Amino acid sequence: FRRFFNSANRFFNQDVQGKMKDTEKNKLFTELVAQYSEKLYWTIRRIVLNHDDANDVMQNVFVKAWNNLDQFEERSKPSTWLYRIAINESLDFLRRKRDFVAYDSNLTDGVGSRLVADEYFDGDATQAALQEAIAKLPDVQRVVFNLRYYEEMKYSEMSSLLNTSEGSLKASYHIAVKKIYNHLLSKNT
Repeated sequence: FRRFFNSANRFFNQDVQGKMKDTEKNKLFTELVAQYSEKLYWTIRRIVLNHDDANDVMQNVFVKAWNNLDQFEERSKPSTWLYRIAINESLDFLRRKRDFVAYDSNLTDGVGSRLVADEYFDGDATQAALQEAIAKLPDVQRVVFNLRYYEEMKYSEMSSLLNTSEGSLKASYHIAVKKIYNHLLSKNT
């Protein structure tokens, strides 16, 4: 992990970023993919809910990262940069998907049963109910909940990532937890 950041810092600190050698760019990109693929996949998957869609979005994330690698600025860590791309691509995917399918709250009602049937899902009925509750959250609340609950990301990191105040993020998380709790209660009654 430390070796990656030393390599990344050395790479990004070059004065002539636009003229870097292709081999250096390829090496750094390979390290980025190896370092972040799995974490990004699960972040994306929790937002878009489907394995195939998550793979498509993740491919778009790495294409965008490759195309913009030369413009990466050291204002943030490579992980923050990649997460920002991943979250934006995921939300864009959901917006495009909604443009093709009129929003219907029933679309999220069957998430639990679809998850249990999904060959890539390895949870139980409780986990499926939790995922269904998360799926019913508005996009921003879902992202905040997933980053805080699953990624255990600090509010300060989320604030930088999402360009939102920590107070707003805390409120979104609190509201999301209440909605999830109420959904799970209604499933058990």
